[in-house]
Amino acid sequence: MNYSAIVAIDRNGAIGKQGQLLCHLPADMKHFKETTMGHSIVMGRKTFESFPKGALPGRQNIVITRNRDYAAEGVTVVHSVDEALAAATMEGEVFIIGGEEIYRATFPLVNTIHLTVIDHKFKDADAHFPRIDMRSWKIISEESHPADDRNPYPYTFMTLHRKRANR
Repeated sequence: MNYSAIVAIDRNGAIGKQGQLLCHLPADMKHFKETTMGHSIVMGRKTFESFPKGALPGRQNIVITRNRDYAAEGVTVVHSVDEALAAATMEGEVFIIGGEEIYRATFPLVNTIHLTVIDHKFKDADAHFPRIDMRSWKIISEESHPADDRNPYPYTFMTLHRKRANR
C-alpha cells in the first residue's frame, strides 16, 4: 500500500490556524480534489469537522478519534492510525490529509508527499507539518504559479518521494 500525505504549507511549514486552513487558495482546493478523488483519505476528527459540508464525496472518508461514541454520516470512524490504514478499502494511494497530530503519527509511513508550498508566512499559525528533511526526499515534480485574481499568494505544487525505505 502506498501512503501519501497531501498538504499545503507556508514558508514556515505551517498548515493551519485556529482549526482552519491558512488561507483560501482555490487552485490548491482543485488540486486536492483531483489528486484524492477515488481514494481513501485519512484525517483526524477536528480536520473532518472543519469541512463545511461534511464527508468529501467520491472518496472513502476515514476519521480517527479517541471518542469511542463518535459517529458522523458518510465516514468510517476508527480509533488509531493502524485501524485507519486497515480500514482503507479504495484502490491506489491512501491519502493522509491532516491535521498536525495525524501527519506526525503517520509521517514515518508516508512514501509520497503531495505538497503545496504557499509563498507567504502566516502570522499566528498554530499547526505545522513535520519538518521535511530534503536529504531524505526526491522532488518528482514541481510546478510554480504566481498569485492571481483568485489565488492571493504565489504557490508551488510539488510531489516528493522518499529516497530510502521506511524503517
